[in-house]
Amino acid sequence: MQENTLARYSQKISEIEKHISALQKLIDKLSLYRVGLFLLEIFFFVLLLKSENDGWRALIQIALVIPVLVFAFIVRKQSLLDIEVSYQKDLLWVYQNESNVLNGKPNGYDHGVKYESELHPYTSDLDIFGSSSLFALINRCSTKNGNDQLALKLSKAGSLAVIHQRQEAIKEVATKIDEIFDFRANLHGHESNQIELIKEQLTHQLDKKLNFVRHGFLRFYVKLVPYISLGLILSGILISGAFWNILVIYLIIHMGWNILLNAKINQVFYGFGGGSNLLNGYAEAILWTEKIDWKSSYILNLFDSKIPVSKEIKALSKIIQNFDARLNIIVGGILNALFLWDLRCSISLDKWYQSCSKDVVSALNHLGDFEELISIATLAHNQPNWVYPELVESFTLDAKHLGHPLIRIQDRVNNDFNFEAKPTVDIVTGSNMAGKSTFLRTVGINLVMAYAGAPVCASEMSASVFALNTYMRIKDSLNESTSTFKAELNRLKMILDHVVKDKSTLVLIDEMLRGTNSRDKYLGSKVFVEKLIAEKTPALFATHDLQLADLKDKNPVTLRNFHFDIQLLAGEMKFDYKLKQGPCTTFNAGILLKQIGLSLDED
Repeated sequence: MQENTLARYSQKISEIEKHISALQKLIDKLSLYRVGLFLLEIFFFVLLLKSENDGWRALIQIALVIPVLVFAFIVRKQSLLDIEVSYQKDLLWVYQNESNVLNGKPNGYDHGVKYESELHPYTSDLDIFGSSSLFALINRCSTKNGNDQLALKLSKAGSLAVIHQRQEAIKEVATKIDEIFDFRANLHGHESNQIELIKEQLTHQLDKKLNFVRHGFLRFYVKLVPYISLGLILSGILISGAFWNILVIYLIIHMGWNILLNAKINQVFYGFGGGSNLLNGYAEAILWTEKIDWKSSYILNLFDSKIPVSKEIKALSKIIQNFDARLNIIVGGILNALFLWDLRCSISLDKWYQSCSKDVVSALNHLGDFEELISIATLAHNQPNWVYPELVESFTLDAKHLGHPLIRIQDRVNNDFNFEAKPTVDIVTGSNMAGKSTFLRTVGINLVMAYAGAPVCASEMSASVFALNTYMRIKDSLNESTSTFKAELNRLKMILDHVVKDKSTLVLIDEMLRGTNSRDKYLGSKVFVEKLIAEKTPALFATHDLQLADLKDKNPVTLRNFHFDIQLLAGEMKFDYKLKQGPCTTFNAGILLKQIGLSLDED
């Protein structure tokens, strides 16, 4: 089924590339037309200079206007086509990225390195963030808030009710897969913090910056300026040349006034200047969320305003686009002299701010909420064989064909696993490289996905909501003067605190107390296992120490033994990575040592 998804992506990529090529050819053709119109204008101008017939001169003067009008139309058309090409290139990138991910290449979105923390109960051990992580596999967020929200959902399980709502929402979003790619294309290509800068402007800065345009006389006068300018021009043409002198003084006053206020106008303008295309992209993305008749309660709760916020953002974009006229010195100078253009745009922005800013800030925030739902929905689409787990209230973990989502399907080995009706500590023994650590991470990472509302890498799975705590990759720290053993003790203290406080804790431990001698390691592991049993805390405990497997004699109901083994075929080690009942009886350390020239003598 994944092959069908890849084939569909390849088809879409081909279609978009052809469309971009056709658009580019049209743009090139229009460029030639512009050159032709320019030459035609020169031709008409030469004719005008050479013509001595008044009738012909009048006709040529009219003809001179036509190339200018057509030229302006073509420029506008080219501008729209350039925008469309830019959008299609973003859409192409989105589809190519999906194809790359399914082909085992890196995801082009953020890998979430900044969210890594060894102090978190499980994210570091389960490869949730960073290169080759779960976040790197799932993430399709372009905004900072989207990345933050996805990181939060992978770092902390919600309540059972919220997880069910999220599953419902993700399933609904996944039914609109083509529209999802359009949504992502509208957000792609912008720096993730750009939306944060806009929100900062709207929330904390713009109100003070616009205070200078809130004087009644100023607003009234700016409203009258177009009529005064037009009146003076018509009076100069129709009545007396003296009005031209008045118009010149009038324009000089306007220019001086604009210069006096230029510093304040710059503060407003450079908060948004050049951002009209960015805002249009956000508006298109929000419009998609608004026009769909959503059914899931989780998504419906993301809408705070009954007014279409996309229209409000487009209105802001239009104001900013008008404001951008000041970037052209000649055009900006004429507009400011005749119409006080910068002040007019500032007043328009203030009117917009007073009525719309709160709704827009909220909608921009919710773009991130949609992005993180879309990230998981895209994963569901790309992995049609994965299933949405059943999350239940009662103590449960039961999985069929459970595999690690970060291992390629051709290399992945799946296992069945389930808990008993009551919590047990499960000791998992086995040789080096046999699969113990990977199995613990497989259980943990699939639970993280389940709690985020995502499908899991299994054919069936049901689980209750556990508070995951892991102990796998313990490191020393030179900066904190912490030895490996001290780091291990700190981790054990954190886990024990969680076990006592939160009875829903599930513990995953891989080879405990590596930083001490074998006797203390065994005794420490033994009392820790006994503590987990006493607290009725479920745990998966991977170890090489077979003595821990012997604890089942004293705890026949609350402790279980599993193992991963090896087969020796013609002197070669073969791993099947399949979980089996009971303690391990075959280890590979002696074989590995023998391969490098060392042998273990048994006395």
